[in-house]
Amino acid sequence: MPAWGDLVPVMEPARRDAAPSGLDALLGGLNPDQLRAVTHGSGPLLVVAGAGTGKTQVITRRIAWLIATRRAKPSEILGLTFTDKAAEEMAVRVDQLVPYGYTDTAISTFHAFGDGLIRDYALELGLPSDVRVLTRPEVVIFLREHLFEFDLDAYRPLGDPTRFLAALATLFSRCKDEDISPPDYIAHADRVAIEAASLAEAAGGAEPAGTATEAADAAAEEARRQRELANAYATYQRLMAANGCIDFGDQVALALRLVRTSAAARSAIAGRFKYILVDEFQDTNRAQAELVAVLAEDHRNITVVGDDDQAIYAFRGAAVDNILAFQDRYLGARTVVLRRNYR
Repeated sequence: MPAWGDLVPVMEPARRDAAPSGLDALLGGLNPDQLRAVTHGSGPLLVVAGAGTGKTQVITRRIAWLIATRRAKPSEILGLTFTDKAAEEMAVRVDQLVPYGYTDTAISTFHAFGDGLIRDYALELGLPSDVRVLTRPEVVIFLREHLFEFDLDAYRPLGDPTRFLAALATLFSRCKDEDISPPDYIAHADRVAIEAASLAEAAGGAEPAGTATEAADAAAEEARRQRELANAYATYQRLMAANGCIDFGDQVALALRLVRTSAAARSAIAGRFKYILVDEFQDTNRAQAELVAVLAEDHRNITVVGDDDQAIYAFRGAAVDNILAFQDRYLGARTVVLRRNYR
């Protein structure tokens, strides 16, 4: 376990040989690009790093550097990643870098972090504090058990009423990943209905009936289906809340709703963390990117590390455009590219 003695004062080392002696071990062995990323001061930072470039080392040493230079206490730093294994590895590496007693950094997956917020603010979200998280198979079972509480027609065929349950579960999950709430979906269904009505009106004067009428009929059917899905999504969320349940997507979606709609909760949560660091940022979906954006809105001390050529979590709605749009969202953000591959 390292022993720094007195923590070093805040300063901006411009070169490796200018680093304070107390940071020698922490910054030793870093190449120039890694050093620039680790010792970045305040404000948004994008680190573009492919496999084998030492990106995990960069994010963990940056956490330790923020603590060592007194920019933040360990409890004021939030580190987020995607898998329990990655979160555990990050926590272990940070623990190895900082002295005993400086290991209170909040390092977790997005879903574990969101789950903690939901339980802390369950009352504000209309949920019990012992809310139950349903797995994907359990969601399908839940839908089956409550099937006839949904106003379904096209998606509950008489001959096979459970045929679309798995597809509905997927749709609801994707909506949450894409930051689409039930009211958002209902508004979308309203727009589709208006477009269908316009097509029907235009086709009404067509003589003889032809492609215009066929297009209007198809649009009307699509409008009915979208309305059915929007209502089903709203019903699903209502039933889940009434039964004290949430799903995997809710762990982020409800946390995002909380910090958007409750000024008190947002102030308390955002004020807790002076620095936010996100690993594998290319794998974030829209809801996850929005959650960290809200939390970092005031101080803008956000560091994201990602590979713009890799997005392994596409099945969870991961949007690689989040990493491409980072500088548009955070004007003046610094970008550091880790070019040296050590594999």
